Amino acid sequence: MISVLICDDQRIVCEGLTRILESDPELRVAAVAHDGAEALARVADVHPDLVLMDLKMTGVNGIVATRKIREQYPTIPVLVLTTYDDDEWVFDALRSGAAGYLLKDTPPSDLIAAIKGTLAGKSFLDPAVAGKILSDYQKHPASTPAKTRFQVSDRERELLKLLASGLSNGEIAQQLFLSEGTIRNYASELFKKLGVSDRTQAVVLALRHGLISLGDL
Repeated sequence: MISVLICDDQRIVCEGLTRILESDPELRVAAVAHDGAEALARVADVHPDLVLMDLKMTGVNGIVATRKIREQYPTIPVLVLTTYDDDEWVFDALRSGAAGYLLKDTPPSDLIAAIKGTLAGKSFLDPAVAGKILSDYQKHPASTPAKTRFQVSDRERELLKLLASGLSNGEIAQQLFLSEGTIRNYASELFKKLGVSDRTQAVVLALRHGLISLGDL
């Protein structure tokens, strides 16, 4: 059973999300919070498997809450679910350690799949969000060519493409005919090289610096 903490300042949204998630027999809502401070307290109480986080809330917003949750509970992923696709919110959320970024018009079945997929090691970015990341890079390209700056090998570029496509480590291992442990090791070394801590940040950086294209998602 997957336990989820919902954080949203609109109670009617929390009630709707609870019904959606608990319509799946594998999911249960462990707790509900209505601002970032309450989310931090509830995470400490219930230790959910995943936090579903809104961003723009009164008091402590979702950006700050995401950063603090990731700092204090690095094994608990935070999946953003918000109405905001403004560039500032997108980049701040991903820099704060969000495992993915979805908009509230995401179909319920896709939301459930994203929760399960995030816990399986996949990354989920709403297509509009991925487009903003690429657009930002096109407007503000890296001053140093990506290949020289990051020295990414062909194998590492291939791994980035597979990570961007949302495949789990096990699925990537099958596709490359390698063990899942080898893929984990490759990914860990790649994250160190890029200066990131997880696959979502790696994909964001790769898009911004032209290591992969939006067509690879």
